[in-house]
Amino acid sequence: MARFAPPSIVRKALASDLVDRLTAPHGVDRYLELVDPTWTVREVRAEVVAVRRQTPGTVTLTLRPNRTWTGFAAGQHVVVGVDIDGVVHDRCFSLAGSPHASDGTLELTVKANPAGRVSTHLVEHAAPGLVLRLSEAQGDFVLPSAAQRTARGDDLVFISGGSGITPVLSMLRALVDERHIGAVTFVHYGFTAMDVCYRDELAELVAALPGARLLLGLTDAPGEGHLDGFFGPEHLAQITDRPERAQVYLCGPAPLMASVEQVFADLGLADHVHLERFGPPPIDPTIAVGDGAVAFARSAVAAPSVGTVLETAEAAGLTPAFGCRRGICGTCTRTKTSGQVRNVVSGELSATDAEPIRLCVSVACGDVVVDL
Repeated sequence: MARFAPPSIVRKALASDLVDRLTAPHGVDRYLELVDPTWTVREVRAEVVAVRRQTPGTVTLTLRPNRTWTGFAAGQHVVVGVDIDGVVHDRCFSLAGSPHASDGTLELTVKANPAGRVSTHLVEHAAPGLVLRLSEAQGDFVLPSAAQRTARGDDLVFISGGSGITPVLSMLRALVDERHIGAVTFVHYGFTAMDVCYRDELAELVAALPGARLLLGLTDAPGEGHLDGFFGPEHLAQITDRPERAQVYLCGPAPLMASVEQVFADLGLADHVHLERFGPPPIDPTIAVGDGAVAFARSAVAAPSVGTVLETAEAAGLTPAFGCRRGICGTCTRTKTSGQVRNVVSGELSATDAEPIRLCVSVACGDVVVDL
């Protein structure tokens, strides 16, 4: 059933500073969503309008965002807020659809993580009518524009594994919509053919591009795919005979990503690999993680550093809120009141005075106090 949306003139009035002051401290959106969860003037909401379960342990959601949504670029992700038992939990998911979709819908495919409360909840319980909170689209893992692709003349190589298919599928769908004519190779790794989401559509999309081909690597079914075993130099030779011309867009399990990065680094082509990580970034082995302790002031708990500050808190029995676990969504941001931490993504060392840090990508350097 289509939802009624307030007229534009009403939406503009509700978004005024006067209404903001009158509805403080909660804001107008908190009151509007009591009438209809999609009635917001500042925050993005999206209703699930279709649900598919393509492979065991996954769910594909088609979403219709409200008018607050401003669009996305192929390859970007969103922070999704899911209400579970009255508590909103935030997690990052890549968008799988084309930004040129004529009906304005969005698509997410979620794979259940045994330790993931949100992913498991969505896989087991998502149904049409569910309303999710969305951030604006985020991330710089994006497909170059048609003009940039034409000017550079690169071969496009997409490599994914498991649920890492979603952002590169978005790119492939966008290329079809844009009628791309250059060389494209789409490589996807799965355990068996039954584990490959979008298997039939992938073949259709590749067939729609004059210079494209599809290679499946089925690691648990030798001889049934195009590639046997795991990625290495021999696979690269089958993917392209001119790696110096390839621009690689990569997303998947950490071992696959590490292998692709290493092979291209060995060729002196590390800058040809563009990637999106689903899990936490690897910690630089030169960063000491066990030479200090983290004191969590509000909880009156102190613990030796065992990894990131988030991991240290969890090891100490605390349950701080988190979202992406890779320093993007900001859900785990807390104030460090003293001590120094190093950001494992950028390598930057913090100041010693109070400042906000993202627990999931911060490692204690010595003794640290966090307001948690």
